[in-house]
Amino acid sequence: MKVGLLGGTFNPPHLAHLVCAAEAHDQLGLDRVLLVPTAVPPHKAAPEDPGAEHRAQMCELAVRGDDRLRVSRIELERGGPSYTVDTLTALHERDPEDELTFIVGGDMAHSLPTWREPEGILRLARVAVAERAEVRRADIAERLAGLDQADRVAFFDMPRIDISSSEIRRRAAAGRSIRYLVPDAVAEYVADRGLYR
Repeated sequence: MKVGLLGGTFNPPHLAHLVCAAEAHDQLGLDRVLLVPTAVPPHKAAPEDPGAEHRAQMCELAVRGDDRLRVSRIELERGGPSYTVDTLTALHERDPEDELTFIVGGDMAHSLPTWREPEGILRLARVAVAERAEVRRADIAERLAGLDQADRVAFFDMPRIDISSSEIRRRAAAGRSIRYLVPDAVAEYVADRGLYR
């Protein structure tokens, strides 16, 4: 099976996350895309974090009804800081016949050489970069060219959707509507549990 992985804090998951997952699925010929919420993000603190279980529940609600998308709790089960190479290794051991594609945005792809074991990541998975601008693609490809197996980097088009989890948290904290920025079920979950207030 060709499996895409979209990792993140998903604090909360929003429509840009889902569009990214759906575009990767369609453009890269994937059978399924897994949203992989982090237990503890290794590179950035998760402000106003309601906790990993709430974030995973919101991911489940976000993908409900879309057969292309699922949620993997692999990082929550492992606990502690989440490093991509560890997650890919665990998934490969669990289902060695799956072809893995790790999905990232352009900014994350640009920083890939600074990640833990970037060449290990490329050995375990194709890296798919959501990036429209040809100039940026060339810049990213050049930045990654020094890595072993840099030919395992692919690009796909992602429409510009300027939604951020931090802005959604600010809106929720101020009592403003987050409808149309997140799936309705996620908006209801946030409201019912008073998250981010």
